[in-house]
Amino acid sequence: MKFTSVFALIALVLFSGCGTTRSKTSANTKEDVLGIINKVNTHWQQNNAPRNAFWDEAAYQTANMEAYFVTGNPEYKAYAERWAQKNNWKGATSNNKAEWKYSYGEKPAYVLFGDWQVCFQTYIDLYNLDEVKDSKKIARALEVMQYQMSTSNNDYWWWADGLYMAMPVMTKLYKLTGDKHYLDKMYEYFVFADDLMFDKEAHLYYRDGKYIYPKHKTDRGFKDFWARGDGWVFAGLAKVLADLPKDYQHYDLFLTRFKQMAKALSATQQAEGYWTRSILDPQQAPGPETSGTAFIAYGYLWGMNNGILDKATYKPVSQKAWKYLTEVALQPDGDIGYVQPIGEKAIPGQVVDQNSTSNFGVGAFLLAACEMYRSL
Repeated sequence: MKFTSVFALIALVLFSGCGTTRSKTSANTKEDVLGIINKVNTHWQQNNAPRNAFWDEAAYQTANMEAYFVTGNPEYKAYAERWAQKNNWKGATSNNKAEWKYSYGEKPAYVLFGDWQVCFQTYIDLYNLDEVKDSKKIARALEVMQYQMSTSNNDYWWWADGLYMAMPVMTKLYKLTGDKHYLDKMYEYFVFADDLMFDKEAHLYYRDGKYIYPKHKTDRGFKDFWARGDGWVFAGLAKVLADLPKDYQHYDLFLTRFKQMAKALSATQQAEGYWTRSILDPQQAPGPETSGTAFIAYGYLWGMNNGILDKATYKPVSQKAWKYLTEVALQPDGDIGYVQPIGEKAIPGQVVDQNSTSNFGVGAFLLAACEMYRSL
């Protein structure tokens, strides 16, 4: 009886262990991924009212729309509509073009700053869903971007984040209007950004001009590429390639950079599936970080889903990232943890843990989850 009890206990433990393993890997079926998307997005929306149209909230809304496209949940679309209406379908609100600026700024005059333009992506998506088109939804986007394109400046995208915030607005407006001028100006602005921030050896992007090596280095003397910054670029390129005509004369530049980043990022993924905040120097700010990892995972999954990235090469990368996102970042109540707070670099000593969350981090997770759903 004694031995029988012992063996029964061992069997129970082994069976329980198998059950735990199955629950951890259950996020690899279409139904389970759909459940995760709904759990995370519903949890966020039930606990967070729509806010302003600045980049962090607007970046979340780009992912909320993807969640709507995948799930068809009308609550997600309604949430985006309430947010857009709250902000009167605008980003920065100044109507005085003489004062419009595009350096960093959170005030009404910074209309040309890309962090106030990412909202246009969602406004355009909502407009496209209308059976009866409401021109108010895209009027400000058209006004702002047409004015911007009428200027002689080409240095609007001077920081890596801007390539996610504003670049896809241009391709969305091209698809909406058929006006090739949007593509040509996008290319012009991208060339400036690429010349400034792209490292031709590492095939990664510096966050902005302040961080270019050797002027700036990590504490150990390495080139300092910020994971969320490169995540913004990689995800932004994916969104652009989704709408950019393959016969566009400069298509290959965007495709080449996307593939170069994919190869470079795959070599720097940590064994646990995440990317550290300083990509080439894990000791600069060690430990997991979700927002950069999720944007990067989204890029890989989108690339494979659309026949641009080789599945044999990159599926293991995306699977490791997804394992981290669902087993470490995703919390039991639907929170998304380990999101580095708003910033622009890897900060030594900064605490990022399971309680660290944010709207844009939830958005990054949802983008990856939606592409994972589409891949299954």
